[in-house]
Formats: sequence, structure tokens, C-alpha cells
Amino acid sequence: MGTGERNQEAHVPEGTTKASGAGSGAGTAAPGAGSAAPRTLAEALRARSDASLAALLRARPDLLTPVPNDLTQLATRAGTRASVVRALERLDLFALQTAQALAVAPDPAPYEVLRTLLTGDDGNADVASALPGAVAALREQALVWGPDERLRLVRTARELLAPAPGHPSPTGLGPTVAEATAGMSPGRVQEILRAAGLPATHDPVSAVAALTALFTDRVRMSALLDTAPPEALGVLDRLVWGPPYGEVSADPAPPVRWLRDHGLLLPTSARTLVLPREVALHLRAGRAHRAPEPLAPAVAPAREYRAPVVDSAAAGQALTALTLVEDLLTEWNEGGPPVLRAGGLSVRDLKRTAAALDTTEQTAAFWLELAYAAGLLASDGEADERYAPTPAYDEWLDLPPAERWSRLAAAWLAATRTPGLVGGQDARARTLSALGPDLDRSPAPEVRRRVLTLLAHLPEGTAPDPDTLLARLRWEHPARTGPEDLRPRLAGWTLAEAELLGVTGRGALSGHGRALLGAVHTAGGAPGEAATSAASAKSTTSLLALTAAAALAPHLPEPVDHVLLQADLTAVAPGPLRRPLAAALNVLADIESKGGATVYRFTPASVRRALDAGQSASDLHAFLAAHSRTPVPQPLSYLIDDVARRHGHLRVGAASAYVRCDDDTLLDEIVADRRSAGLRLRRLAPTVLAAQADPAALLDGLRAMGYAPAAESAEGDVVITRADTRRTPARSAPVPVPDGPPLPDETLLGAAVRAVRAGDEAATVVRKETPRRAAAEPGGLPRTSSAETLATVQAAVLTGSALWIGYVNADGAASQRVIAPVRVEGGFVTAYDHTADEVRTYPLHRITGVAELADDPA
Repeated sequence: MGTGERNQEAHVPEGTTKASGAGSGAGTAAPGAGSAAPRTLAEALRARSDASLAALLRARPDLLTPVPNDLTQLATRAGTRASVVRALERLDLFALQTAQALAVAPDPAPYEVLRTLLTGDDGNADVASALPGAVAALREQALVWGPDERLRLVRTARELLAPAPGHPSPTGLGPTVAEATAGMSPGRVQEILRAAGLPATHDPVSAVAALTALFTDRVRMSALLDTAPPEALGVLDRLVWGPPYGEVSADPAPPVRWLRDHGLLLPTSARTLVLPREVALHLRAGRAHRAPEPLAPAVAPAREYRAPVVDSAAAGQALTALTLVEDLLTEWNEGGPPVLRAGGLSVRDLKRTAAALDTTEQTAAFWLELAYAAGLLASDGEADERYAPTPAYDEWLDLPPAERWSRLAAAWLAATRTPGLVGGQDARARTLSALGPDLDRSPAPEVRRRVLTLLAHLPEGTAPDPDTLLARLRWEHPARTGPEDLRPRLAGWTLAEAELLGVTGRGALSGHGRALLGAVHTAGGAPGEAATSAASAKSTTSLLALTAAAALAPHLPEPVDHVLLQADLTAVAPGPLRRPLAAALNVLADIESKGGATVYRFTPASVRRALDAGQSASDLHAFLAAHSRTPVPQPLSYLIDDVARRHGHLRVGAASAYVRCDDDTLLDEIVADRRSAGLRLRRLAPTVLAAQADPAALLDGLRAMGYAPAAESAEGDVVITRADTRRTPARSAPVPVPDGPPLPDETLLGAAVRAVRAGDEAATVVRKETPRRAAAEPGGLPRTSSAETLATVQAAVLTGSALWIGYVNADGAASQRVIAPVRVEGGFVTAYDHTADEVRTYPLHRITGVAELADDPA
């Protein structure tokens, strides 16, 4: 916050002194800002500048939906429990500690009292220097208002943060002496005064005041504690940092009895005693917190590498990520597993997928969720609902590798889907399944971006110490409302997923990872800020694809167009193959191993698969000769010729099913084979066998017996069988679940501030009273007759003056507006509406009444 902002804030009622430097406004001050201290939060907001109001709405966008009618409504909304809880959750640790200290301070509290609560009697230079910024942050979010001499925490925040009976206090402090003695008999209070060496008083109020004065006097309090038994001091030590409550028996021990008799422990029930706040603060040397943390903990480096080493490792993992996603969707190319009735993938299918990808179930869930978030995988929506690739997958395959990776990385960064939860249980003890409906967690994108941002702040090639990284994140977001804070787990998953995806290499952020993060910040603002619109999100994704892909491309190996054939019926791909070559080779051979080089193995079944797809033996020989840098081995040529010679010698068609062959001795051999008993074959003619199995089962059975039959059509032609590709209807990628309202852009903020200012002027401006019109109720709409309304509006057109009107729209919603009439005709008034900051036309019959504005609104 600039110097100009602090100086401006010092001149408005909720401003701060130069000592605190906790300004919150900028730009032109609000009209009518005076020098008197504000009495309410609405008055404090009214004294803010437009820039300061815009900063409030930017920090708390939930206040903007819908746009408040005036500043009073804005202040009311800013004090609601849900909004305050959300604002507290966005505070860093020291700002939260400052709010907690204000919650136990007198209301209102001078700045010096707040500083003492945080620094203690001895002072703390780091705390003192960081405190103005923390107060400024609380002021900007309208959690604190008032000048330095009268700092006020909003009531809802005080209720949430102040000590309450039966609830743990964030500071560990108990109630004040006045609160603890509220139900105590006057005689008991006088007994405590006598035991503490104080004179008796005439009423309980003065007695409590005298006791409070004793406990807040450092010298007299020290003298009193000097007379306490050593065991009593030990009891106080156990309660001083909280919890301040302790249970006692009906006949407490002498040290506890001494503390109770002298008021250092006060009863809250027959069996419970509490340490008063004033006593605890004396024992703590005035500090509200045991250890204030004004400075964010630094992220310590764990290992350092040269930047090229990190980029190379990350690029290799990025290439592996592309291969795994492609293998996954190729595995489901003909239709994947069924969708569970409750949604998601069954545990058994997840295990099968993990086995197919040769990885763990948790990692397989990550790849599944990544493909789903990128829009490459979805359910087909049919009666027998199954998972399958989407049409977008085919488009994705046609992109260059670097751009394919950037699409995956952008989808991962923005997704609220959280694969780390797979296998856990929800609130109803139901297992969370991969691709299921309950895996969205709104903070996930913010945590991912913040983790990468912290990595980007380290020197290039530096891997962080995970413990210090988590400590930094806990300092930035210490508040939590649920039974479990998911952010540390999200941060751990982010580190692991970034390594799997190739955003990081050896734990350090890669060059293309920095480009990915830089594009997000350029297009979407600060980390954790939601996209303002679908168009903004689309442009962000496009920008990511360009910048990250350009940074990654130089580190990826160029696809090769050849393989190395070996005599053991294998082929070695020395790098990633070009897509047409890889697709053809996947049909002709089986993948045996993957890594830096992929090994393919040729088998009779794989060669038959290529022949079934319509290839001939000569086609296969030509293909291998064209794409092998080594001569085609003789065993491979023999294998192709042998399978081709037998391929299609037997023909299987549908009768229900039959086998025909020109060689009747071969049919005799089949019938005599015991393995054919299950097919229940019988001879119809010397060259034809009939079966009671369907054609598919007959084909599989004969192939299992070592033959190479071919299917034929009803016309007798060989049926060419290719793997059917199954695609879902057009599907869009899942929309991330937003973490609260979207961040407003500057145009919306400016319009909202003008609308709130105009509405506030309409609600608070001084209006001229006329004998013909009864004054409207405070906050109500003006009421005038139709004739008076028309006459007043026509007069305003001639004089160019502004009017205050009540208006009811077509939906029956009433509002107050300040307008400057321009023209009246045909039952309509055209006017400049100060509330909407635009020219509008209003039907006269919907105007409930009008009033002239006073010449001097102040």
C-alpha cells in the first residue's frame, strides 16, 4: 500500500495515525467524509475512497453478489457469519493473530493496547514493524474499523474469536474478571477483596473494578504472587497458556484453595475454576499469544541441480505422461469399463487399469482423473453406460507432443478434481471411487498454483524441503472450519503429481513449469484467483498451450521414423515413433517393454491380427523393409509367410456357424481333435463342417487349437476385422467447482462502487419537505400523487436538478434512485440514473413518489 494511501486514510474517520500506517483507502475520498470518528461500520465504509471500496469488494467478492443497494446493506452483509468466516479463512497467520488479540482486547481498543497484546511488556521489534500491515489488511477487508484510538473488530468476528464457555479460545485466554464474577454473590466478591488485601466496597461493581485494577497493576500483582505458595504457582503455570479451565473436588488442595480465595482462580461451576484473563496476561508478560509469528517462514532448499538437468528430467517425465495417457485411452478404445450406478469406476476395474499401465492404483487414478479433466475421457451416456474416449481425444492425438502435454498440464492446474482422495471415505463412510462424483475440492487449484509459485521463488534448479513448504502454506492459511484441513494433503499431492506430469524434475520447477505458471498469472491474476468468465478461462488455456508448449518443445526428442529389427523376433524403437508408424506397428507386434526405447515382439497372433486387418504378406514385408534400419531377419520373414500361408485356409461363416475348407483332410483332422468337442462340429459335406457355436466362439476355438481361420461374409468374401473405435458423443471437459464467487474484474468493480455510492446517496441524502407530501418513513420509498410526481419531474427537466424517486419494477422489486430527468413524454421519463450510472427510461406509473434534493446535501 502506497504512501499516498496512508496519507489519504489519515484524513477520513476510519483512518489511522502515521504510527500505525494501516491505511486502507486510495484515490478520491468519498463525498462528505468528515473528521469525526465513525459510529458504525456503515459510516466507516461511507468515509472510504472509491479505490478502498473496490479493494474491499475485490478481497471479499461474496459481498458483491448481488450488488448491495447502499453502504448500509454492504456493511450488514460484511458482518454476516458466513462472510466473516470466509474472510477470516483468507487471512495469514499474523493477521489472524492480530484479530484474535483484538477479540480479547477492550472494545474499542487503542492501537497501543493492541500492540502490547502482541509484543508483550518487553516489546518485539518484528511484531511491532509487522503490525501496521496486519491492521491495514484487516481494515481493507472490513473486519476492523475505526481510528487508531478506537479500533473495533466487527461483532461477528469477535464472537468467533473471543473466548466462550465450553469452547477453546484461539489465544488460550479465559473470561475477564467482570465476566467470571457476573453470577457471584456480592458477599463472595467482598471476601476475595479482603483476601487480596483490598478495602471493602459498597457495591459489586466497584468491587469488581478494584479487583480488576489489582490484577492489571504489574507491581501490586507481582507482590501478591510473591505471597503465593510455590505449589500454587505451579497450578497457574499449567493454566496460563490454556485451556484456562480446571476441575476441582469439593475439598480442593491447599494451593488451589489459596488461589480461589484470592480470586486468582474464579469458580464457573461447583467443580470448575477458571483463570481470569487479567491474571493470565500478567503471567504472560502481557502477550495474548505464546509465539506471535509476524514473518512468513522461508521455504528452505533441499537439493540443488543444474537447470538443464532439471529440464531434461522433467521433459522425460512429460513424454512418459503422454505415453501413459495414450496407452490408457488405447486400452479403452473399444469401450472401457462400465460406470457404477452411483458413478465412478469400480475397485476391480481400477486394479485392472493399474495392472495394464504397470503402476499403482493411486497413480492410475491420477491418470484417469487427468484424462477426464482434460476432456479426453467421459461416459458414453448409453443404457449400458461405459467409459470411452471422447472425440476431443482424436483431436488431441493430432497435436504436437509439447502442445498435447500443455493441454494436460493446464487441465491439471485448473481442475478441482482431487485424485488423492480415491480410496478414502466420505462423510457417510462410503468409499470414494475414481471418476466418481464426490472428488471435487474447491481449494485444489489455489493450492497447486501457490505451491508452484513458491517453487518458482527458489533459485532455478532448486528442490524445496517439503516440511518448510508445508509450514509456509500453513502460515498463509492457518484458519480452518472443518474437522480436517485438506490443504497440507493437497500440497503433498501437488508435489507428487507435478513430478508425475513433468512440471517438476527431481523436485525442482522446470523451465516449462515456470512458463506454465507465468501464463496463469498473466491471464488470470494472482494465484488462487478464479477465472472471471468462460471466455477468460478459454483464453487462459490457449495462452498456456502456447507458452508452455514453446518452452517444452526444445527438450523433447524428435519422433523417429524407423525401428531396429532383431533376429529374436523383436523390434527396438530407439525413441518415440511417429504416429502412423506407431499405429501400424501396434497392430503387427505386441509391446514387450517400455522405457527410453520401446521393444516390440512379433508373434503368430500379432501377425494374424495384421492379416485380419486387411494386410497381405507382401504388404507386411514391404512395411518392415521400409521402416527398419537393419535387414529384415529371416526368422521374421518365415513367420509372416507361414502365418499368411495358413491364414484364411479355413473359412467360418454364420449358419448358425460353419467351417468350410477345400482340403477335406484338414477338416477330418479338426473333427478328430478332442479339443473341438466343445464346438460340437458335424460334417455337412466333404468340405463343410457345421457348429452349434456362434461364429466368434468358433473363430476363437479354432485359433486356440493352432489354426488360422478367417471369417467370411454371407457373400463368401473374407471379412477384414479391425479394432472398432468407440467414442462418446461430444463432451466438454468438466467445469471446476469454484471456491466461492468469481473474482470481479475492474469494470465490474467500478460499476458496483458507483451503484453503491448512488444508492447510498439516495438513502441518506437530505430531501426537501413540502406541505403536500407526508415525509417518507426512514429507509422507505417517497409517496406522492401522480399529479405531484408529473409536475415535479417536469420542473426538474426545466431546472436540470436531481430528484430522489421510489421505483417498483415489473417484478415488484422496490428501490430508491437518484435521477436527473432529461425528457418527459408519453407517460415515460428519460433521465440519467446516478445509481446505474447510465441514461434510462422509467414509466411514470411505476414511480411511487418523488422528492427534491436539498441544496446542501451535507
